[in-house]
Parts: sequence; structure tokens; C-alpha cells
Amino acid sequence: MSRAALDFVAERHLATLTTLRRDGSPHVVPVGFTWDSEAGVARVITSGGSQKARNAGRGARAVLCQVDGRHWLSLEGPSRVLSDSASVTDAESRYAVRYRPPRVNPERVVIEIQVDRVLGNV
Repeated sequence: MSRAALDFVAERHLATLTTLRRDGSPHVVPVGFTWDSEAGVARVITSGGSQKARNAGRGARAVLCQVDGRHWLSLEGPSRVLSDSASVTDAESRYAVRYRPPRVNPERVVIEIQVDRVLGNV
């Protein structure tokens, strides 16, 4: 990822998360997310029963797209859902640094996208 892209993804913005429903149709929702440049992973915290978690749990590809005016960045890759306490706690901590401490949610899981394609105009 370019320096400009890394700077942009570090800014505090929301993004859209696109996952695929079982029938192949897109499910698009606004989300907060974090980027781990060392691991090449984007993370979204959500409730385990949410549509986005169910879709990501099938291992399909997902896309996060952050937009600010004419600047945008899409992070694409295979998704998975993590529910172990260490992964959830780590993702919550990263989210709190970027946005604010998340509300308590005992059903929380982490959608993790292993980014293998980056598109953008930053």
C-alpha cells in the first residue's frame, strides 16, 4: 500500500462493508473498521447474529470502502469470523483507539478480512 493510502486508511472515517448473502446478492452496510498494516488485515466488530457476520462466516470475499470526498480506498479479500475472547478483545482495543470504546456486547465477534487487493484514489 502506498504512503498516501496508509495515511488515508489511518484517518478516522467510516466505511461500507460489502459481503455476499447466500443467494449471491450484495449486503452493504456502514461500519467502523481498523487496519493492521503489519498483518495486512482489516477488522470489523459486530454482533455474532448480524447478517454481515453470517455472510463473512461462509468465507466469501468481502470489501471495505472508505470514502472522503473524491478520495476513496477499497480493501478486498477473503473474510472469516473470529469469536475467541483474545481476538475480540484485541479488535475492541484497536477500535477504541480509532473511534471510541465500543459498547458492551457479549455477542461480539470479529470479521477479519485478509486484504489481497487494494484499489483507490488517494
